[in-house]
Amino acid sequence: MARYKTVFRIFLAIAMVVIGIKHFTDPAPFVSIVPSSLPHPLALVYGSGFFEILGGAGLLIPQFSRAAAWILVILFIAVFPANLYQAIHNIPVPALPNDPPLIWLRLPFQILLVVWAGWFTRQDSPGF
Repeated sequence: MARYKTVFRIFLAIAMVVIGIKHFTDPAPFVSIVPSSLPHPLALVYGSGFFEILGGAGLLIPQFSRAAAWILVILFIAVFPANLYQAIHNIPVPALPNDPPLIWLRLPFQILLVVWAGWFTRQDSPGF
């Protein structure tokens, strides 16, 4: 099980760093899903990108991996309103066809991400 956990940790880490970088290189799609009631959407996008990169990189460093996993759990919960806003307002997802059911499917996926990152908050084996 530890081997699988390591593979899933590395996969999530790489995905979070790549997505976090995307927040800086192409922020417009992320800004478009920030609820209009929140101030400074670009700053929020940059902040979430920073924490995605921090969390992803931290997953790869054994002494920081549990803390990094907690950062990601909190981040995934914090950005859930943006995904809900996106679904309610039918804002297209750049990587998916503009199909409302697909946009709504992101919501359960966000819950899966919380559980996935939460798995790494538990120290199952020594060192990692």
